[in-house]
Amino acid sequence: MLPPSDVCLRAVAAKDSRFDGVFVVAVATTRIYCRPSCPATTPKPANCRFLPTAAAAQVAGFRACKRCLPDATPGSPEWDRRADLVARAVKLIADGVVDREGVGGLASRLGYSRRQLERALGGELGAGPLALARASRAQSARVLIEKTDWPMARVAFAAGFGSVRQFNDTVQEVFAVAPLDLRSRAGRWRPAADPVGIASAPLSLGLRLPYRRPLWPDNLFGHLAATAVPGVEEWREGSYRRTMRLPGGPGVVALRPAADHIGAVLSLTDVRDLTAAVQRCRRLLDLDADPVAIDEALTADEHLAPLVGIAPGRRVPRTVDGAELAIRAVLGQQVTTRAAQGLASRLVSDPALGEPVSDPGGGLTHLFPSPEALAAADPALLGLPLARATTLVALAAALADGSIDVGPGADRDATRARLAALRGVGPWTLETIAMRSLGDPDAFPIGDAGLRAAARILGVTGGPAALLSRSEAWRPWRAYATQHLWALGPHRINVLPDPPGAAA
Repeated sequence: MLPPSDVCLRAVAAKDSRFDGVFVVAVATTRIYCRPSCPATTPKPANCRFLPTAAAAQVAGFRACKRCLPDATPGSPEWDRRADLVARAVKLIADGVVDREGVGGLASRLGYSRRQLERALGGELGAGPLALARASRAQSARVLIEKTDWPMARVAFAAGFGSVRQFNDTVQEVFAVAPLDLRSRAGRWRPAADPVGIASAPLSLGLRLPYRRPLWPDNLFGHLAATAVPGVEEWREGSYRRTMRLPGGPGVVALRPAADHIGAVLSLTDVRDLTAAVQRCRRLLDLDADPVAIDEALTADEHLAPLVGIAPGRRVPRTVDGAELAIRAVLGQQVTTRAAQGLASRLVSDPALGEPVSDPGGGLTHLFPSPEALAAADPALLGLPLARATTLVALAAALADGSIDVGPGADRDATRARLAALRGVGPWTLETIAMRSLGDPDAFPIGDAGLRAAARILGVTGGPAALLSRSEAWRPWRAYATQHLWALGPHRINVLPDPPGAAA
């Protein structure tokens, strides 16, 4: 995955931020590693060593640059495009699986032995699962040190360290400074405004989520707001807010688009869920994508080029919970967006299914029903057409017992095959799940009514078969082409919700 050395050298010389997160540059003379766009004096080429990850740099004995903070970059877009063992492992490590279940648990989830996993990661990334997890913990620790006034013992616990001593040693080794000194040198950031009061709640934290520019927020937040399930999600005073099911308990997040970052305010039941919560928010908003590469590929098509020019940097709205999205995709079959919201809201408000939560901001009431709860439900009592209810319960049962995996570490091909074998799961549902739960950048819901309407506007005749043929030129970015095609219609998913200060 590491670009050729000449490409890396040009990126470092140009201080090209598009490569931040793709690789780090380690300087032999200073023993420091930086992001490619570091504003410091460009090192001599002979002194540069290019490594695929911060973890690899740490294993090699380099420490993080205090100026460019190379750990605080968007993740590599490579993991969105790929779905092999290494990509799946990296996603699960970022979600905190090693911290919660150990390397053995990670290997078991992926269906490989520990030795096979360590060999694959070490060979490609220069670091094994423990080193990658350690780098993630170090980054979480730095954020907590700089953004909170918490005692260091609490920071260590929240970042996933087993002891304060391990925390102190890691921070000193990675950042070449003691935790208290790191805090004293940091300029602390707080949200400019918190109109819904979440920042005053226990275990609450405000963060900046970086991304590669450009980013077009209209369809991203518009889609999430237009399809929001009451009680679980809302658009409120310029922020998209929702509940999240996290390993340590329920969480609430408020996400607000800004010019160069996404403002996030997290309220957590268990501070150890910080890493998982941040990664799930990044996944929801597709923040690790490389919009320049995607847009460049799509503009090769004469019909898509004007659309990309109007709205560069469109992202694919994804999900914080693959199982929830899969269930909602079944609910959305052959009905309007509003009808799907109503069906989902009915499930959420059912006392036997919905799980009440406490929202510091006061607007959210429930977690979305778990697969386990839905799997135990009587299809005849769900208030849905019986055929769809039967499909929903069967899908929930497969999600609950693990026979279908739609999480960040899923094998896309295996999941597609198992979904296709479920009665009542058609091509539209399968591709919607692939696009939003599995994060497949090439998913293409060919049966979608919006795509059919867009094809007519573009003059593509011959029905779905003709559009499918035309879409071959958009590979491997058909999920992004879909966002541009949907924007040809007047649907409210394409419009950024009311600005801050307006009624929700």
